[in-house]
Amino acid sequence: MCTVVIDVAEPGGSRLLAVRDEDPERAWDSLGAWWPEQYPGVIGIRDRRAGGAWLAVDRQAHRLAVLLNRADVLDLPEDQVRSRGSLALESVAGRSPEAPLAMHGFNLLEVGPDAARVLSWDGAQLTETPVPQGVHMIAHDGLDDPATARIARWLPEFRANAARTDDWEDRWVALLAASAELDPTDDAAIIRDNRPHGYPTQSLLYCVADIGHHGVEIDESKLTAPGHWG
Repeated sequence: MCTVVIDVAEPGGSRLLAVRDEDPERAWDSLGAWWPEQYPGVIGIRDRRAGGAWLAVDRQAHRLAVLLNRADVLDLPEDQVRSRGSLALESVAGRSPEAPLAMHGFNLLEVGPDAARVLSWDGAQLTETPVPQGVHMIAHDGLDDPATARIARWLPEFRANAARTDDWEDRWVALLAASAELDPTDDAAIIRDNRPHGYPTQSLLYCVADIGHHGVEIDESKLTAPGHWG
């Protein structure tokens, strides 16, 4: 139940804030070049168990991809289901997913120097949603989904603080901090504790990134404790 905020500029370039929710017991590694042979030049946040990435960046190709889980109708035995961890890595290498996929549901946000899009898989159909100019949010359902409480609550705030100035990172992180004044179990919270909702995941970190023809600039910050701003 991760959350991403993205501001797509005209004629090109995007800035984003991505919050990762994961089981704190599932080991992971910070941004690094963890795949030098298979994906040379790619850095990402690695899931140690499956070896894949939640977020990946190819600075030379000026590409970023981030993976968000979503519900699905996949009808396969679990021993035949593939990990989604390769999706972001393959994406920044220029290989987007194609249906059918033996994977559980996802939203894959792909960002390049000139455009961004969301590829969504629900276990039966793969759909593409271009991300238009402006500020948008995505979580476990559609882009700017008004039925997602955190999007309904915070998208107007992020739009009022569009990432078009030099201090955009400070303003967006301050807004994220303000959102953390909500209880992490609140449906409208961005910094989350999803355990009461039936998932073991909690917010663990956030990344801010600037993607354009100049390249990709990205920073990662860990939360002081899972599900809490500090």
